Amino acid sequence: MKDNTKKEFWETSFTDKQEMWGFEPAKSAIWAKDFFLGKAAKSILIPGIGYGRNAQIFREHGIGVTGIEISETAIALARRHYGADMTLYHGSVTDMPFDDNVYDGIFCHGLIYLLEEAERVKLIQNCYKQLIEGGTMIFTVITKEAKTYGLGTQISKDRFEMFGGVQIFFYDEEAVHGEFAKFGLVEIKEVNENYPFYVIRCSKTGINNSLEPGVR
Repeated sequence: MKDNTKKEFWETSFTDKQEMWGFEPAKSAIWAKDFFLGKAAKSILIPGIGYGRNAQIFREHGIGVTGIEISETAIALARRHYGADMTLYHGSVTDMPFDDNVYDGIFCHGLIYLLEEAERVKLIQNCYKQLIEGGTMIFTVITKEAKTYGLGTQISKDRFEMFGGVQIFFYDEEAVHGEFAKFGLVEIKEVNENYPFYVIRCSKTGINNSLEPGVR
């Protein structure tokens, strides 16, 4: 799905469905908040911030949030619900970086699996570059345990088009290692949201090609 098509798809989705996921943060956002607070993080970047439901929980605990969002409607909703003081960049995550800042953390929920392989690699690289040394990036991805795995039209290995044009790549642990191992992968954690997800944690403490002992 090209950037213009993505923009049109999400603009239409947010225009029609508005706050389609409600206002409660995802379970992975709550977990990430606790983790970032434990690291005394003061700033995080959220690519694909949507209308801000997963941003507010960080802000409520004193963590500054910068967001990137492809839909102007979603940005307007975020400003309506959560104020105008949050830095929000309008554009595709494939056009990162939008600033020269480095952040204590990055939280990317429900986004990377919607991208093509080259775009996924580029997103991970760009996020890693915008981390401070010792910073943490947290991604969530849909796993192959999802009931929708294998449905729709297959585009490539483990990637399917469904739901009127949404293209989803489904991860297993091999795929996680393949994409994240070179970027300080330290933890793969399972969490059930509306789908079974992996929460992937990477630390910028030098290139790390193996998980912490006893962690999967």
